[in-house]
Amino acid sequence: MLLRMIRENPYGWLVVAVLFTVLTLVMSARSALGLLIPEWEKEFAWNRTFISTGGSVMLTVMAIGSPVAGMALDRYGARTIFVMAILVTAVAVCLTAGMWEDWHFIAAFGLIGGIGFSIVSAPLIGATVALYFDARRGLATGIATSGATGGQLVLMPLLAVGLGTIGWRASFLAVGLLLAATALLTWTLIRREAPESRMRGPQADAGNTIWTQLGYLMRDRTFWLLGIGYIVCGFTTIGAIRIHFLPYAAACGFPPIESATAFGVLATTSAMGIIGFGAAADKFHRPALLAAIYFLRALCFILLMFIPGDSALLFIFAALFGLFDFATFPVVANIVGTHMGLRIMGLTMGLLFSLHSVGGALGSFAGGWVFDLFAQYDWMWLASFALALLAAFLSILVHEPHRTGFIRVAAPA
Repeated sequence: MLLRMIRENPYGWLVVAVLFTVLTLVMSARSALGLLIPEWEKEFAWNRTFISTGGSVMLTVMAIGSPVAGMALDRYGARTIFVMAILVTAVAVCLTAGMWEDWHFIAAFGLIGGIGFSIVSAPLIGATVALYFDARRGLATGIATSGATGGQLVLMPLLAVGLGTIGWRASFLAVGLLLAATALLTWTLIRREAPESRMRGPQADAGNTIWTQLGYLMRDRTFWLLGIGYIVCGFTTIGAIRIHFLPYAAACGFPPIESATAFGVLATTSAMGIIGFGAAADKFHRPALLAAIYFLRALCFILLMFIPGDSALLFIFAALFGLFDFATFPVVANIVGTHMGLRIMGLTMGLLFSLHSVGGALGSFAGGWVFDLFAQYDWMWLASFALALLAAFLSILVHEPHRTGFIRVAAPA
């Protein structure tokens, strides 16, 4: 079956492989913030609120830059946009490796890094891959966007080992140089234009100018149901877990390598969840799938409150939460492709990721503020639980049109 899939669309699967690699490296650089918080607290005497604010700055820049990146993707194609973004990210990581002052962190990781991270993101990777596929679109976007988590099983523990051997500066510099090399690979293997399939299939009556397209989306009920859910998604994943899971594990007494390995487990099962739910989105009721992801994610936050002192629960939580971590991306991309059309896929996913980043920024700041105020994260986890339940309710309200070969499943309780 694998060989048959590749023969059906060999270049499309090459694009999937390249963008999986790119997303793996960029997301590892971004996720390293959580691993480095305890190191920077000791070296620079920064408190957690300040470092979390730096993460919020990064996510705010991503919120502003994502719609612009989506429009550029629709207009100029993947190769130019992604290569520029990878190089910007490489510069940001190298500058962060040489920082000494607090404003260096805000400028390098928050501002410059935020620009690169806003473009090389799972939603825009998914939007790009969707242009190269008619059949198996959900599976292809799932595999490509799983790079946001899958490769981190290796890279995050390697970074943790690097902290104890060559130091965080040299480790971060190595990541920056590797990113620069990846930019060359992307430029070589990805063509400038997507195939003509981008103009086939259902198309939104959105007009040809950016203002008419924006006006169409702002009036669309499905866009706002997905968008509000994405604010919650960003709060509960990037803000709550990607930024604060490793500091929380450290506060619970787990050593860095054990915590980073658990994060790697989370990343691996996240890849499994992305691919699995992406493939399921080709067959099953997509709003029900999306609601189920949010509902089960909510339950994981209750489990998170019981992990202090229990290594087994640490890894159980990581494995379970990972399944529902980024699984929303291929499902939402699949819904967008049929509801809004491929012609404005980049713009739509860019706007949704902007809302996702707003939620992430709020979650990043809220986690640091809650910890500094109460010296614990319990209120953060309870808030995340409640918000995830809200997102599940909103998702089930999305209309699902009839599709050939479509299998309906019941909504979650």
